[in-house]
Parts: sequence; C-alpha cells; structure tokens
Amino acid sequence: MLCSILLIAIYPTLIACSKSAETSDETTPIEEEGKTIKADAVVAADGTGDFTSLQDAINAAPNNRTEYYYIYIKKGTYKEVITIPQTKDYIYLIGEETAMTVLTYDNYASRRKPDGSEYGTSGSASFFVQGNHFVAEKITFENTAGIDAGQALAINISGARSSFRNCRFLGHQDTWYAGNGTYQYVKDSFIEGSVDFIFGGSTAFFDHCQLESTRNGYITAASTPEDQTYGYVFHHCTLTARPEITSSSVYLGRPWRPNAKVIFIECAMDKHIQQAGWHNWGKPDNEKTAFYAEYKSTGAGASIDNRVSWSHQLTMEEAKRFTYENVIGDQHPKFVMEKIQIN
Repeated sequence: MLCSILLIAIYPTLIACSKSAETSDETTPIEEEGKTIKADAVVAADGTGDFTSLQDAINAAPNNRTEYYYIYIKKGTYKEVITIPQTKDYIYLIGEETAMTVLTYDNYASRRKPDGSEYGTSGSASFFVQGNHFVAEKITFENTAGIDAGQALAINISGARSSFRNCRFLGHQDTWYAGNGTYQYVKDSFIEGSVDFIFGGSTAFFDHCQLESTRNGYITAASTPEDQTYGYVFHHCTLTARPEITSSSVYLGRPWRPNAKVIFIECAMDKHIQQAGWHNWGKPDNEKTAFYAEYKSTGAGASIDNRVSWSHQLTMEEAKRFTYENVIGDQHPKFVMEKIQIN
C-alpha cells in the first residue's frame, strides 16, 4: 500500500493511502494532538491513488454528510472543470504541495458551449464550490484562458461557508468570485489578476495574502448588499505587480454595486497602486454609498494624502470594527490543525 503522510503540527498525522476494498469508509476528524486520520480518498494523476480525477473522487463522496470527507491530492496538473455540488457538504481538500497541485481549465465568458450558448461570467470558472463547509489547503486554482480572454474565473463560490489556506488563485479578469450572503476566510494565499479580480457580494477576510496585479486595472469589484455589515477585509496583505506594470496604474477597487465595502488593514502596497486609490466606476452616485477605507497602509502605493475624498482613513478605534473576530471568526469552517507539513 502506498501512503503519503501529512505531519500536522508535531504529533497528529493525516495518512493518505490508496485504499483496498476492505478499508473502512469512516472518517476520524482531528480534534486534538495525538490523533490521526486517514484520507477518505487519494487522487493521483500517475495512478497511484484511488482516483486519477478529482471530480470522480468528489462524486464518490457520500451526500449530506455532517463530518468532513478528506481528499488528498498528489502533485500533478488536473485539467477538468470541477464542481463541489450542493449535496456534498463538508468536503476537505488537501494538496501535496501548493504550486505543484494544480486544478486548471481554460473556459471564458464568451466561449461557446456544445449547445451554442456562451458560458457567461459565472459559468466560466475552473472550480465551483456549491457545497457548504468547504475547505481547501495547498492547492492552485487556475484559469489559463489568458489575459485577452475577458472574464475567466478560477473559482466561483456559492456555498455558504468556506476556508482556504496556502492556496493560489491564478487568472486575469475576474479570477476570484463569491456570491452574496456567503463567507470566506482566505489565509496565507496568493491571488493574481488584472481587472476586478476579486469580486462579488460575499463577506470575505483575506489574512496575510499576496495580491498580484498582472496589468493595470482594478483589484476589487465588490457588490456588497446594502444590508450586509461587512464586505472584503484585507488584513496584513501585500499588494504587488508584475515588473512591467507602471506606477499608479492599479486601483484598489471600484464598486460593482453601489454599496460596495472594502477595507485594507495594515497592508503593504507597491508603487503600482493608483495614488487616488479608488474609482467610482464612472458613477458619481457610488461615492455616496460605497465604503472604501484603509488603516495604516504602507509602501510606495500608500499615498494617503492623494486618496479620493470620499474614501476613509480609519482611526485605531474605527479599525477595531474590522478584526478577524468581528468579521469572520465564527462564520467559517476551521482548519484541521496549524502548520501542516508533508513528509
């Protein structure tokens, strides 16, 4: 039996084995140090796991679960459109190595389906999360349609609650999307794109992430519902750009809908960030309803004195409203343990 062992912290392990017919289907969630858990399924492109297709592994998971179903994905490139269906709650994906475990496809909004219709923006994603309580670690979600393809999502999240750690989201226009009323916690991850590459109406907390611009454009296009307390909060994130991107050419955001809410808390911003910071999408009325704010931005792009007058520079007391605990703390699924390492 071939096994891949994930060392979690110091003692707990997640053992991902190619299973025989006699292997138990029961899961053993890790709750404290010293416990171990076997992956319920192993996906391996080279045929050494239970499945060569991640979608096949997801389809094999029982419906309507109330405990996690762990799928371990070995290094490889998996080109397939993948969906976590609404009937598959509590799916937990763990990749062997972030940059080498790649889930990819190349659809885009104007591409024609076999029936002649277009995929459209929301339908162009490489990965769809429809199930609730979804977690992913050490995985790359990618759309390779290219910088001139227009809208081409790497991920489309409609499931109510999800969490991502040590992941990469690669694309250009509209890379990362999550729908109204959903919650996401994104930690220690990398998101790249060109235009509106983080967009939608969710409550999302991005913690110590890197946001990489692939050309001049806009980082966020939030569509926060009017009655929703929070939109996007970026906490201790780093905003970078490809070397060819010129200074003051990328906006922090523009409001896809009038009540967009986006906050940057103690983020480092390179010189590609527009001195004005924010754009009204050509609609002056958006300036009255959108809430765009920063607290202690640093770097060449943190041109506080030149920001548009309708944005906000928060005080310390005001910034306390946007802590992890207030925004997302009990609203997202938790990770198995800290400091997952592979041996």
